[in-house]
Amino acid sequence: QVQLVESGGGLVQAGGSLRLSCAASGRTFSSYALGWFRQAPGKEREFVVFINRSGGVTYYADSVKGRFTISRDNAKNTAYLQMNSLKPEDTAVYYCAASSLRGDGSSWYARKYEYTYWGQGTQVTVSS
Repeated sequence: QVQLVESGGGLVQAGGSLRLSCAASGRTFSSYALGWFRQAPGKEREFVVFINRSGGVTYYADSVKGRFTISRDNAKNTAYLQMNSLKPEDTAVYYCAASSLRGDGSSWYARKYEYTYWGQGTQVTVSS
């Protein structure tokens, strides 16, 4: 089992930047692929970005491609989501999630139900 705790959310103006962190405890962090998802009020939780166990494979939602960057430091049991050029439509609660599935994730990375462990979320609000 792994516990995930997100941090780094806040209020930022459009065009600004934030860096979210996802700190893990419990079983070996490097045994899990990670995803970031977000949920805006009244909307479904949606996929944002994926990173595989080693950090060598990433996938991004089209809406954040070129603006967001995911990374992980397995030695520190932490993953990061650097968010630049933020837009009001990025406003949401952001969740870190972990999956024990193997492989590069190409067939499942955006499916919420493939992730077993979830953090509590961190609020990101982008003002116009």
